[in-house]
Amino acid sequence: MANVPGMTENSDKSPASEQELRDRMVKRLIELGAARSPRVVAAFRSVPRHLATPDEDMAKVYEPETATITKTDATGTQVSSVSAPRIQAMQVEQADIQPGMNVLEIGSGGVNAAYLAELVGDGGHVVTLDIDPDITRRAKDFLRVTGYSNVSVITADGEYGVPDHQPYDRIVITVQAADMPPAWLHQLAEGGRLVVPLRMRGMTRTVAFVRDGRHLVSDGVELCGFVPMQGVGENRMRLAVLHDVEGEEIALRLDDHPEPDVEALRAALRSPRAEEWSGVTLAGDESKEHLDLWLASVLDNLPLMTATPAARQRGLVAARTPLGVPTLVDGDSFAYRTVRATEDPDRFELGAAGHGPQGKEVAERLVEEFQVWNGEHRRQRAHIEVHPAGTPDEQLPVGRVIDRWHTRITISWS
Repeated sequence: MANVPGMTENSDKSPASEQELRDRMVKRLIELGAARSPRVVAAFRSVPRHLATPDEDMAKVYEPETATITKTDATGTQVSSVSAPRIQAMQVEQADIQPGMNVLEIGSGGVNAAYLAELVGDGGHVVTLDIDPDITRRAKDFLRVTGYSNVSVITADGEYGVPDHQPYDRIVITVQAADMPPAWLHQLAEGGRLVVPLRMRGMTRTVAFVRDGRHLVSDGVELCGFVPMQGVGENRMRLAVLHDVEGEEIALRLDDHPEPDVEALRAALRSPRAEEWSGVTLAGDESKEHLDLWLASVLDNLPLMTATPAARQRGLVAARTPLGVPTLVDGDSFAYRTVRATEDPDRFELGAAGHGPQGKEVAERLVEEFQVWNGEHRRQRAHIEVHPAGTPDEQLPVGRVIDRWHTRITISWS
């Protein structure tokens, strides 16, 4: 049966209305733990998000894990998208939006602004901003068609926020940021919440911060992926390609890591693989995001290795994820996290695969850190703070310090 506007096919071959699709999406968001509060559930049940991407299959638009790319740049890099419903719900829950609030969204598109508008209600106001006029034009069209009149759409560089409507009770950033420009803190009310996909040493996490005077203190950290920020604050990761043959690409994604000896690492990749195992196990459905962020906070040279499915299938690497696998680099050698099955079908053992002249030793070092994490930090939580650049070391929490242009970001564990 061909789809008709506002309808698709359900499992019984009878048409499913857009409301049924929203209801199914919300049911799954609740099951995933992404939508928890009744008001967030109601907002996601109300917004006709498919109208923002009319050329996409409507059923896919309501799939909780599906993001819709709306623009790429000349290099093919994704620069704008309508984020997956699960990610949007997760951020909105982190923001704790209340009726009557004044909210700034940086990184527009329309759909998320509509969710925010539902939550602030008629007595509140949402400002949504994007640097790209194509994106803001689409956002305006979507918000007009869907009837959200309590949203102001602005085309500007997110680096500077929107001072005309400050102070904001909440600021929600929907693009990946490597730094936190001063305007964001200055425009946020004292005690206000700022939610941002913050990149820290290659790892991106959406962090809910609370303003405490001149700095921000985390109150929740979640795994995420977002398109990078554009404009003055743009700070993209670098790519060091180790292998690229007929669709089999393997590369290191570099943030503030040292520049690697690419030729030496290419040679290392061609060498036999050494495997070391930790005795540390994970449940089959247990996320590695906590471990990976901890590794990034204690190891100095840990970029992310990306690989295509074809490279994994041919056995060139023993692990891959869409977001990249933490990889310890030491000169002409490297090792990365991997897993193997155990006698318990529901658990996997953490290990490291090493390449190069010192591959075995580098793998052993990575395994030692798995064991330290398991013994001392597995039940701890990441605590992230953002302080102005120039803040003396003695005024910072003990832990990893990441120095950016505007800020000093700290990661500690407790």
